[in-house]
Amino acid sequence: MWISSVANIDWPSGTGLSVSTQQAEFRSWLDLAAQRNMNAVVVQIRPAADAFWPSPYEPWSQWLTGTQGAHPGYDPLAFMVAEAHARNLEFHAWFHPYRVATHNDPSRLVAGHPARQHPDWVFSYGGKLYYNPGIPTVRAFVEDAMMDAVNRYDVDGVHWDDYFYPYPSGTEQIPDEQTYAAYGSGFGNIADWRRNNVNLLVQEMGQRIKAVKPWVKFGISPFGIWRNSSTDPLGSATSGLQSHDAIYADTRRWVRQQWIDYIAPQIYWHIGFSVADYAVLVPWWSDVVSGTRVQLLVGQATYRLGATGQDPAWQDPAELTDHLLLNRNHPRVLGDIHFSAKDVRADRLGGVSRMAADHYSRPALIPVAAHLGGAAPAAPAITSAGSGAGGVTLNWRAGGSGTPTSYAVYRVSGSGPTDACAFADATNLIATVRATGTTGSFTDRTAAAGTYTYHVSALDRLHNESAASVGAVVTAGGFSATVDNTTAGRFTASANWGVSSFSTQRYGTDYRFATPVAASDPAWFKVDIPATTSYRVEVWYPSNSGYNAATPHVIVTTGGNRTVNVDQRTGGGRWVVLGTFTLAAGDHNVVGVSRWTTGTGYVIADAVRVTAA
Repeated sequence: MWISSVANIDWPSGTGLSVSTQQAEFRSWLDLAAQRNMNAVVVQIRPAADAFWPSPYEPWSQWLTGTQGAHPGYDPLAFMVAEAHARNLEFHAWFHPYRVATHNDPSRLVAGHPARQHPDWVFSYGGKLYYNPGIPTVRAFVEDAMMDAVNRYDVDGVHWDDYFYPYPSGTEQIPDEQTYAAYGSGFGNIADWRRNNVNLLVQEMGQRIKAVKPWVKFGISPFGIWRNSSTDPLGSATSGLQSHDAIYADTRRWVRQQWIDYIAPQIYWHIGFSVADYAVLVPWWSDVVSGTRVQLLVGQATYRLGATGQDPAWQDPAELTDHLLLNRNHPRVLGDIHFSAKDVRADRLGGVSRMAADHYSRPALIPVAAHLGGAAPAAPAITSAGSGAGGVTLNWRAGGSGTPTSYAVYRVSGSGPTDACAFADATNLIATVRATGTTGSFTDRTAAAGTYTYHVSALDRLHNESAASVGAVVTAGGFSATVDNTTAGRFTASANWGVSSFSTQRYGTDYRFATPVAASDPAWFKVDIPATTSYRVEVWYPSNSGYNAATPHVIVTTGGNRTVNVDQRTGGGRWVVLGTFTLAAGDHNVVGVSRWTTGTGYVIADAVRVTAA
């Protein structure tokens, strides 16, 4: 969703709020996005030639403190990016390239403002001040100002909306004839020159972003109509304002030339609107992106739903959900952006809740932009899984040597095996989790009583997804705990036990092995047993014809130690039941794999699962 800062539309709710209040408000917007299962926020950080970060180019925004140039007491952009990523939300930095002020009095700008230092860069139009897009020095300056944020902050995207040249204001003419005379050589008319100025801004900005951070996406949400078919046969069957002609935004060309990574046209009209029908524009834009690598999102007019004065169609609680239902018929539509945050929260007529129930009932992975590169990480390994009073808690560790950016958690009913189709869509996706180092954890508080198989996959920052981990079976509403040999604090073994990842039948990333010896040197698995009762005990090991034929497994029961020998030459790569035993409550060693055995061949210790019987 879009989070607007200009005029305090969304955030901050007013000027001059304390740092703690500003931060609490922003966290609440992110919590709303997460609650609605959204996966990105688009936050306005340069609303009018100003900044929500300590920019060396432009002053602090007046929308923070009420006074342009006044330090807010912290770095809002650093704070916002960190908070978004903590919730595994992408953060797209939303800039206005040319708007200088929502008034036309340069004296009201802070004394050191670039627009006051270079008054020749600025023109007044429609009661507002704008940087002149026709001056090459201006274009370079606004690019520099925006690139400062890209260079210094871990943003996931650069986002522009529909403001380039100003929208027409009555019969008033844009005062750039002299600029055209100075720089318009080679263009037959001023309109083509203006369009070229905007084209250069788009093309150059995309190149500059990719030169420093190839993974940062560049997207634009233009006015929803490029041209009408009555003007141009390539246009849409509409009769509204044409952005190509009115504001000099050749949006179709940006897509066809692939200067941007995504386009999110503001299709802010209802289904059946005669001037600009949503049902006409979605297929038109789908055709525009066809054959390109540019991704298509749709800008949704959530602000219209249930609002006073809107067309009667927007008083139907189903209008917004019907938009997303229509999108399903056009698979090139990969998502939606909602304007704006306060309207998502307002949920007038219950329309947002209805849309969320119909379309956002599960988390969603962000579509991969394959042209930006990246590579799927190695599959992670679940190191423990158990059901307790707070839900089912999973712990895992990253596979391979790389560090993923995030993880996806899947829950499949039953005890497996899990079909690959279970990961084809979000049917079984229950959460995404931001990576912090090489381990991760998640507690599923939504699982009803029953048996489930959990899997975790790893994603890089461009959302290339690994294969799913080996499943961990958990009985929710009862007790189940899985302990791997890599589970921190849950496995102990002497230095006589080696580490190997040779066998593909292993549980997780590796397993432990040792040669037989006539001495007590067990590897122990520790489990926190919630109550003294009966539990099913299972082990996982890779099998090999050269392994031991009678590996002793020692189970610590209330009646003393019980030993079960396992032929580890066969039957590996799955859970093998040792039996059902009465175990004492408490956090203690429960299963040991002993080296004291006859015969030859390694004894293997890999993973243990204990489940309430």
